[in-house]
Amino acid sequence: MPLTPFLARRERFERVASTNDVVRAWLADGAPEVCLAVADEQTAGRGRDGRRWVAPPGSALLLSLGFRPTWLEPADAWRLAAIASLAMAEAAETEAGLSAGRIRLKWPNDLVVASDASGAFRKVAGVLGETEGLGTRDPRVVIGLGINDDWAATDFPPDLAPTMTSLREEAGSPVDRGRLLERFVDSLEARVHALRSGRFDGIGWTVRQATTGRIVRLETPSGAEDVRATGVDVASGALVVADPASGDGERRVLVGEVQHVRLEPARAAV
Repeated sequence: MPLTPFLARRERFERVASTNDVVRAWLADGAPEVCLAVADEQTAGRGRDGRRWVAPPGSALLLSLGFRPTWLEPADAWRLAAIASLAMAEAAETEAGLSAGRIRLKWPNDLVVASDASGAFRKVAGVLGETEGLGTRDPRVVIGLGINDDWAATDFPPDLAPTMTSLREEAGSPVDRGRLLERFVDSLEARVHALRSGRFDGIGWTVRQATTGRIVRLETPSGAEDVRATGVDVASGALVVADPASGDGERRVLVGEVQHVRLEPARAAV
């Protein structure tokens, strides 16, 4: 896999336990940023809160990126996952022939596609960010991303089929995985250079949010609550929800405060 000035290390694997673990080991051994590991299959892929990421061999583009963001404030590390999500949304729309903005971001870590006129969304990709040493001289950030590119609906797991999709299903034909990867890397490179210069695409990240204006269920260790999402906070990465009890009628929910966020499309707020 050819290197570019943007990528200091890039490798493709037929099968690994977890691309996040591969990249984490590279960073621990001193690899510079940006490094990229791509795999055709993961045997121990994972999502947030210990959930598993499962995909049959060859059905998904699975990758992880490694950063040493000494150039980024620790409180802004979440923006690396945000720009990776935006880069993949753009790349996937282009390669699948979807209209701009068709792929949305479901706060905090999913890429989804509107599936029908009812406003329901189906998950097409997931993002997992893991950090070490933020605020020290050796900060490390690993961003894992898996997108269902060539997974046929007939092979979806029965328990997930109602809520998932793939680029193949949305496009009506297979998507070229190699071109998808290269388009993603190109888009990400531009976004990383911008972020290094202090520019974050807050507008792009905000307008793609699928949660805004909808009723969502926040699941936390202490229970669940249904709230109306009113937007996202570009400064902190938080979800903004309506809260009549607060002074300004809103409150901010940080990623670490929730285990899961469920969209309730049938209860969308106007």
